Amino acid sequence: MGRSNRILKNIYRILTMFFFDPIAILMKWRAIPSYIKNTFLYTNLNNDIKFKFSFSNSYFTTADKYQKAGIIRGHYFFQDIWAAKKIFEEKTVVHFDIGSRIDGFVAHILPFCKVNYIDIRNMESTIDNLNFIPGNILALPFENDSIDSLSCLHVIEHIGLGRYGDDVDPDGYIRAAKELSRVLSIGGKLLFGTPIGIEKLCFDAHRIFSYETIIKIFNNLELLEFNFIPDEADKIIYNADLNITHNSSYGCGLFVFTKKL
Repeated sequence: MGRSNRILKNIYRILTMFFFDPIAILMKWRAIPSYIKNTFLYTNLNNDIKFKFSFSNSYFTTADKYQKAGIIRGHYFFQDIWAAKKIFEEKTVVHFDIGSRIDGFVAHILPFCKVNYIDIRNMESTIDNLNFIPGNILALPFENDSIDSLSCLHVIEHIGLGRYGDDVDPDGYIRAAKELSRVLSIGGKLLFGTPIGIEKLCFDAHRIFSYETIIKIFNNLELLEFNFIPDEADKIIYNADLNITHNSSYGCGLFVFTKKL
């Protein structure tokens, strides 16, 4: 990426973080003529009083026509399917998850698995198979070696940055890894996902770790499997070559750990 492209990308990032999304605004402006045309066309064609056009009930969403039908890419898309498939293949009936995405991975496995979901933030649930347990990843409310099936997906990179109401702690990710290791049972499995690439801090959003850092903070666990979602976030590379991760800006590592005697 050239210097000018990097500058434009950073300007866009700052605008979207603190003010507005300029691309979204441009798409809305582009859609105004279509919205006006469609409004008049519908009004002239409609004879059903129940569905009469009303300005007070109108929504301007015509810019959706310029978007794709769906997006089959991104860390969460591939990571959550990967992890759900693992749980399904293991025929797991009770699983523990620490802070992963509710409307992704957790939702994927609820039809066939009871999920005990732990998060520092409060949540109310009446959904079958979903049991919320308030807790902090830095002090999990479980005994040593007590959880057979555990996951923590795209969470540890946030710990200690204060983003989700947790305390600011530069070593939070290290302490979190120790807690996950502590509660995992002998022979149990931990499904773990986090950004992998050239290490840096993007405060207060997340950290990006190297593969070696993750192996180091989970040094009392054994790695069973490592897969990688590259920067393009358009696939999973199974049994990935570590050289790919060393040149990555913002990939995602998918780890399977176990604990042995």
